[in-house]
Amino acid sequence: MAYDAESSVVKFENQDFRSLQYRCLRRGELFVDDTFPAADSSIGEKLIKEKDLSNLEWKRPTSKDLGFYPPHFILEGASRFDIQQGKAGDCWFLAALGSLTQNPKCLQKILMDQSYTYEYAGIFQFRFWQCDRWVEVVIDDQLPTQNNQLVFVHPRKNNNEFWPCLMEKAYAKLLGSYSQLHYGFLLDGLVDLTGGVVTVIEPYTSSPSNLLMTVKTALQAGSMITCATRSGIQYQGDWEEIIRLWNPWGEREWRGRWKDGSKEWRETQDPRKSQLYEEKEDGEFWMSCQDFLKNFTYLYICSQNPITMNHGVTSNESWEQMRFTDKVIPRNRAGEHGRDLYYPFTVQEGTTGNNVVVTFTLMPQSLDTEEERRPLEFRVWEVDSQFQNAQRRWSPEIFSPFRSGAQGPDYGSKRYLIKSYHLSPGTYVVVPTAYGNEVKFLLQIFLKMPDKERDPSSIFNLRALKGSLPESGYQKSSSYRHMDQGLNIDATQLQSLLNQEFLTGPPGDTFSLDQCQSIMALMDLKVNGLLDQEEFARLRRRLIHCQHVFQNVQRRPGVLLSSDLRKVIENTDFLSGVFVSSKLLSLMELRYKDSSGHVSFPSLVCFLIRLETMAKAFRNLSQDGKGIYLTEAEWMNLVMYN
Repeated sequence: MAYDAESSVVKFENQDFRSLQYRCLRRGELFVDDTFPAADSSIGEKLIKEKDLSNLEWKRPTSKDLGFYPPHFILEGASRFDIQQGKAGDCWFLAALGSLTQNPKCLQKILMDQSYTYEYAGIFQFRFWQCDRWVEVVIDDQLPTQNNQLVFVHPRKNNNEFWPCLMEKAYAKLLGSYSQLHYGFLLDGLVDLTGGVVTVIEPYTSSPSNLLMTVKTALQAGSMITCATRSGIQYQGDWEEIIRLWNPWGEREWRGRWKDGSKEWRETQDPRKSQLYEEKEDGEFWMSCQDFLKNFTYLYICSQNPITMNHGVTSNESWEQMRFTDKVIPRNRAGEHGRDLYYPFTVQEGTTGNNVVVTFTLMPQSLDTEEERRPLEFRVWEVDSQFQNAQRRWSPEIFSPFRSGAQGPDYGSKRYLIKSYHLSPGTYVVVPTAYGNEVKFLLQIFLKMPDKERDPSSIFNLRALKGSLPESGYQKSSSYRHMDQGLNIDATQLQSLLNQEFLTGPPGDTFSLDQCQSIMALMDLKVNGLLDQEEFARLRRRLIHCQHVFQNVQRRPGVLLSSDLRKVIENTDFLSGVFVSSKLLSLMELRYKDSSGHVSFPSLVCFLIRLETMAKAFRNLSQDGKGIYLTEAEWMNLVMYN
């Protein structure tokens, strides 16, 4: 998931946290946020009427009237048990937030390093994912109260941690008001907190064993989901599969089999009982997988890539992703079909189960909150085979509903749409249709790759950047024959592989030996001047992603301007968390552009892989994240080879 996208942070309302905090500290005053005032407008008329929220007083956690003095931002780590829902119906957001607490490293990147003691000035900041970039939201810590009771999320008893309350306020500011949190979709909360893709599973279509396998697979992939046992639990001489859930309302828990204090827990002799079970009214409970299947409609799994259920579940699925960022369907197209607004993709080889997942993420600020229907819908069309290789702009008449493969279920909210497909090899287009006002969106197309055991030449096909394969077909190169035999490849073989098999075009667009030696050094983890199968597979994934980025950002076919390198970085998934200053970016433009100001595809590959490697090297060598100490020999080995 996109937790580390430091290079694409946008400051909401153009508010810079550091400068605002410094000004308040210098003046000895607490921050007051005029863009989200302590007033009814920040609550919203809908919530005020429905919950009778009149005569509100806004107070800071430092007020002793609230009974949470002294306040803490986080005390002994953030936990799902820190969250206590208030009068807003935002359990959809809090459930996603509670799930994220299972990954403290990722949560911390959103919460930032903040405190009620060090440099406290009544100002806090949080980050949310919005259409392919992190948005940094600044708030003051004034919270709405009635009769000295916090109206919305509040700390639990004997818990003075305010990070959930402040984060809820920041999210309300991002969406417009607390009313915008009142009833929503778990899909939106998961995406806004992670930037991941959500797989939706209908439990009633599965069996208890498949459900448990799905949960364990998702956990292995680092997904946001509820916790589950590694296997069943022993009960009455047999094994029963159980699953643990958490309800952000807190006091409301499951009252069936395996509930807190149940005879199932009293009678089980399983030695793991003490590790799994604790009887507390904390909103967390266990239930059997059989009961889960009967009582829950959907299971949401949020991860970096989709997780499919077809023909079994595997954690080894490989997906490639195409991203179309900052796309807009203008107002004057609203309500029209707009089939000249299309986004092509190619399925190169058939795979089992659903092999294509399409998602649209819409900017919430461009949506009409009063409109009930979705502002955007989309369909996938197949391009007639006789036109697939035509070097001209496609016209709508060559599109047709695909003849093979079944469309998967349609899930989504007003802001997030997802569909899964099983498509045969061919060329397809995604065609969106908008209604009402202008719509700004991010489109992601996930393509399932063939099994790793298959011929890598069927997966790794960069020739799509320049055209299609020759009609005479494809013969394995000597490099691939080496790989099949378990041998390694050197820089010369890598150059031949990239240029002769995968790239065509003008001489300036080919990989030089020097470039391949540079790539070799950057990817050569064993430092032996060769790439083994594992290292080559990692390079292959980078090259395919670089191809997608090049295609998405280029101004016209084959032309990428050096001035677009910032956008390239923002669209490159494996650079998440890498910060590039304006000065460094200017140096990189000088280093990698040609005399026309263009950046060739080989130069782009060298730039992106080098940037990733050097950023990782710093993180690995630095003890405090601020600097590194190297001996002269270590420095020379690092810069002269890598």
